[in-house]
Amino acid sequence: MLNEAQWDTIDTLIAWLDGANGRDRQEITLRMMKLAEEVGEVTQAWIGFTGQNPRKGHSHSLDDVRDELCDVIITAAVALGTVTDDPGAVLDAALQRIAARRLTPVQDA
Repeated sequence: MLNEAQWDTIDTLIAWLDGANGRDRQEITLRMMKLAEEVGEVTQAWIGFTGQNPRKGHSHSLDDVRDELCDVIITAAVALGTVTDDPGAVLDAALQRIAARRLTPVQDA
């Protein structure tokens, strides 16, 4: 979960994007689509880290993978903050739901 200072930074990024691009439906759609781009970059970095592509070899480091994962988290937080007034509370509630679902023992049938 992001702390208050991190959410403040996300709010600053959202305000900057809003100032530059507005916040109409198209802009919101593009912010959502940006997530797919960032996930693709994680994939590219992981493939490069593992050397899976023999033509390119080991083209990325684990630090590259970590940086790209952070980009995904930040981009998702910006997207979430774009569509809700309290993204921290929304994220906390979602995390609690997921944790409760996953951490609850499976009942025998």
